[in-house]
Amino acid sequence: MPRSSQLERLYDAHAAGVFHYLHGIVRSEADAKDLLQELFIKLSRLALPADLENERAYLLRIAHRLAIDWLRRHASREKAEQTQPQALFAPQDDPDADRFARRVEAALHELPPEQRSIAEMKLWHGLTFEQIAETQQIPLNTAASRYRYALEKLRGLLKPLYDELKP
Repeated sequence: MPRSSQLERLYDAHAAGVFHYLHGIVRSEADAKDLLQELFIKLSRLALPADLENERAYLLRIAHRLAIDWLRRHASREKAEQTQPQALFAPQDDPDADRFARRVEAALHELPPEQRSIAEMKLWHGLTFEQIAETQQIPLNTAASRYRYALEKLRGLLKPLYDELKP
């Protein structure tokens, strides 16, 4: 497959998910787009590993490194926490469903960034803890425990919503 076709296929298959992941870290749509572009420019210069088993995990690993470098360069952890969070769910026609989605989004955005990114990789991108640990360059047990902490915090934050909805 020609190199340009391979890059197009990777972009079509994974760009939206990688953009969402980057946006969750840098909290700026423009910066996430810039990082996504930087990622694919970098890919155009690299030879993809011949034994690549999981393209998404590979792209997220590169994206994670680019985002961390960006955060370091811009010293923007505080800025990332102060910026309006991106909507994770499309607006709903049903007001109750929309309210539910906004409360779930609010709970997700209350998670510390390291827990939120792992929960997102696990829940939205379907990565295993091994792939998450490799992507974020952290021990496997750290990835699993951050995920567990994220779920515990989400349960606590969403319990009032659950109590309100149960019959």
